[in-house]
Amino acid sequence: MQLLAGLMIPFAGTTLGSAMVFFMRNGMHKGVEKMLLGFASGVMIAASVWSLLIPAIDMAGEQGQVAWLPAAGGFLGGMAFLLALDSLIPHLHLESEKPEGMEASLKKTTMLVLAVTLHNIPEGMSVGVTFAGALIGDAGITMAGAFVLAVGIAIQNFPEGAIISMPLRSEGVSRGRAFVYGALSGIVEPIGAFMTILLARQIVPALPVFLAFAAGAMIYVVVEELIPEAQAGEHSNVGTVGVAVGFVIMMILDVALS
Repeated sequence: MQLLAGLMIPFAGTTLGSAMVFFMRNGMHKGVEKMLLGFASGVMIAASVWSLLIPAIDMAGEQGQVAWLPAAGGFLGGMAFLLALDSLIPHLHLESEKPEGMEASLKKTTMLVLAVTLHNIPEGMSVGVTFAGALIGDAGITMAGAFVLAVGIAIQNFPEGAIISMPLRSEGVSRGRAFVYGALSGIVEPIGAFMTILLARQIVPALPVFLAFAAGAMIYVVVEELIPEAQAGEHSNVGTVGVAVGFVIMMILDVALS
């Protein structure tokens, strides 16, 4: 029951954020949107370092491996995995008119949702692999640390949920449907987390690689999508401030509560 609750925390963040479509009559102010995108970037960068890469390096060293090798290989593998998904899955970013991925006859709203769903996959993986480490017991990851990461991801999922549901509303989608689409974009997180737990528990020695893989996938999303969107147009410094705030908050949560 505790595990299920932990896996659902990030999804709850996305759902609550999507619900903002019922309370905000007008579209989200661009400055606020940039701040939130930057904030999400900062949280993901800090989580990748403190919750994933550092434990991966420590764990590999304790297993008698070359400490940096699984982390480096897993990180690059995660980047390559997201690059492949980015190239295959048709999706559309918020500030873009040209879809990415394979050509497909999909509605604009569908491709907007797919863009958010795509970068929720590594977040689910990161939560899953940390809970797997906590369940294994000798991986140097505590259950408290796993919950801290889940809460951190949920915090940055809240603005992401609002960022996807509000543009859908401006595209003519009803408030109810915009909420459902926004919430469903996060359902891949608990699914991905559960699948990652199953894989990681079967291959315990490879857990450092799994941790670094999730970190690489998250950093790909930050560099490819979140930061460019936060820096596009005017007032890019607002997005930069958001990165700093998100990074520090996640760092404090991880160090103080793990």
